[in-house]
Amino acid sequence: MLEVKNLSKAYNDRQILKDISFTLNDGDILTIVGPSGAGKTTLLRIIAGLETNDDGQILIDGKKYDSGKVGVVFQDFNLFPNLNVLENITLAPKLVLKKEKQEAEDDAMRLLTQLQMAGHEKQYPYQLSGGQKQRVAIARALAMQPKILCYDEPTSALDPNLRQEVEKMILGLKKTGLTQLIITHDLQFAKNVADQVLKVKPLNEG
Repeated sequence: MLEVKNLSKAYNDRQILKDISFTLNDGDILTIVGPSGAGKTTLLRIIAGLETNDDGQILIDGKKYDSGKVGVVFQDFNLFPNLNVLENITLAPKLVLKKEKQEAEDDAMRLLTQLQMAGHEKQYPYQLSGGQKQRVAIARALAMQPKILCYDEPTSALDPNLRQEVEKMILGLKKTGLTQLIITHDLQFAKNVADQVLKVKPLNEG
């Protein structure tokens, strides 16, 4: 379970987040919705350990927060252009988790099959569509065995008719017991996939 309690963040005296609190139960999906400037991505970056918060606390299973338990799928996917799909997915498990090459590749192929990307493992990012890049980015994040997977605007970089495919993929991952947190401005998408929706707005709107 992820608990966020009274989280606050400011940049150069501009308050971005103030007293944000929520609980995300294991296996559930939380969507955080709001317009640009509401601090959604800042919140995700804090949860992912990429930014520090000024006040408040984050707990996972009632214990001090460990950002290593959180995976992130970025809006622009951040795939390494010089590595093929299989290499993108296996790099971190080999370096960080110290997995042997064969084990890392076996795990990667299992994830690619699960995400309907088997057969693409030797392709490079420039050869993939936006939806395919997203699936590779998800596989790469899952390869690190996170307890929670976070997405930053998973539908924004994709053709609108792919939204339903993204919904099916996220709900499919939910069936595996994965806990997911999604940042989005797409309220309908948020309602379609979420167990709970947290709405945020720019602080200057009161």
